[in-house]
Order: sequence, then C-alpha cells, then structure tokens
Amino acid sequence: MIEDQKIQLSLEQLNQLLADYPAIKEFQEIQKQAKKNPRLLALEEEIKQAQKEAVQFAHYGKPEAEKEAIRKIDALTQEYNQHPVVQLYRESLAQANELLQYVTQTIQKNVNQAIEEGTKHASED
Repeated sequence: MIEDQKIQLSLEQLNQLLADYPAIKEFQEIQKQAKKNPRLLALEEEIKQAQKEAVQFAHYGKPEAEKEAIRKIDALTQEYNQHPVVQLYRESLAQANELLQYVTQTIQKNVNQAIEEGTKHASED
C-alpha cells in the first residue's frame, strides 16, 4: 500500500513537472488558440459538410458531383493545413511529443534496469 502511494506521488510530481515545462505550456496555449479560431472552426465544418456530400453523391451514383466534392475537400484541407495556427500547433505538438517520448524512454530504461538488478539479486540469493 505504501509503495502504491509513493508511485502515485511520483506520478503526480512528474505530471506537474511536465505541465510546467515551457514546451508543454506553449503547446497548450496554441491548442487553445486553435480551438477558438473562428476561421479554423469554419473550415472544419466546411470540410465535414463536403465529406457528407461526397458520401451522398457516391451513394446516389453521381460521380461528377462526388469528384467536385472531393476537390472541394482537398482545397479546404489544404487551406486548413496552411493556416499559421495549425502549423504552429503541429510544431509545438511535435516538440511536446519528443519530450514525452524522452520521458517515457527514460522511465522504461530505469524500470528495466531495476527489474534486471532485482532479478540478479534474487538469483544470487
């Protein structure tokens, strides 16, 4: 029980350290901007609507209308992907992911070492 509490406390401390890390804070701020950006929200809705139309046109056997809907989807998606907030979001997401991967790999390495040492000591006894 005490070991579980130590682990939980360590996880909470790690979580707080990560939350305070500049790359994570920057990512969270850009994420907020992206979620509130009216043009991005409008583009998301336009893309969803065009996707629905493409599916309906395909279902009703209207290949030309379907192709036009797909072209519209592609154009809207390109505009979305080129938006400065989206580009910043993706860059900050990559940085945050790199940090989290580093932390995860470090924890995994330390846990594996502890297991190996525990196994080594157990076999010596």
